[in-house]
Amino acid sequence: MSQTYILTLSCPDRLGLVHAVSGFLLERGGNIEEAAQYNDPDTGLFFMRVQFKCSQLTHADLQTQLRMFATPYQMQWSLHATAQSMRTVLLVSKEGHCLNDLLFRWKSGLLPIDIRAIISNHRDFYQLAASYNVPFHHIAVTAATKALVETKQLEIIDAEGAELVVLARYMQILSDDMCRKLAGRAINIHHSFLPSFKGAKPYYQAHDRGVKLIGATAHYVTADLDEGPIIEQDVARVDHSKTVDDLTTQGRDTESQVLARAVKWHSEHRVLLNGHKTVIFK
Repeated sequence: MSQTYILTLSCPDRLGLVHAVSGFLLERGGNIEEAAQYNDPDTGLFFMRVQFKCSQLTHADLQTQLRMFATPYQMQWSLHATAQSMRTVLLVSKEGHCLNDLLFRWKSGLLPIDIRAIISNHRDFYQLAASYNVPFHHIAVTAATKALVETKQLEIIDAEGAELVVLARYMQILSDDMCRKLAGRAINIHHSFLPSFKGAKPYYQAHDRGVKLIGATAHYVTADLDEGPIIEQDVARVDHSKTVDDLTTQGRDTESQVLARAVKWHSEHRVLLNGHKTVIFK
């Protein structure tokens, strides 16, 4: 029976890479449905995403043969079957707009993810989680218990086999160790203003300064706070007539939309890491 796969890869650029990849798939009965590639002139790296169907080989056989094929090209690659939704765990604190948006999009079939659990340092959204039949784990956090809490969080993430962790307005700074363990599979969302406002009540700060643009940034989590590789950004124009509540509402809408797009692209394997940046095949 034919199975649909997504192959993503990166390697040093050289002549004939597209031909080599397409030839490899053709020889194994692969029918390419979608393909995109990018040559980065700054790093000399080649990036490619290919969606194809194949009925002649199993997933395991394809992986075995890809390992042999990729070695001479120094390729970093991954192969995913599209029939399997990406197992996902959500982290949240007391602001639920991103959580609610992701749950709705997931249940509506708009995101190819499988939300396995919600972890929170507050109890506010246990009823929301129950309404979607998603296990809810309340783990309170203090400075003294932070290491133990992260151990418990990682146990849940590992037990669910999560390929993706989404910080849906989780207002705790992750340790360097946890950031390393979740590298490349944890996405965060934060407000991004021009100029930037950090600390408590950013929308109050923005209103006080009379900003004309508010926005949001979705990025991968790294030990450098809010400085991981950027996946998606957006802005909304505002003016002097907007109240703090108006800015907060608009900001939350923008955050939800930006995070949803980032989660969608990641779960469709459209995002490839390129050092401190990303290559996104939309």
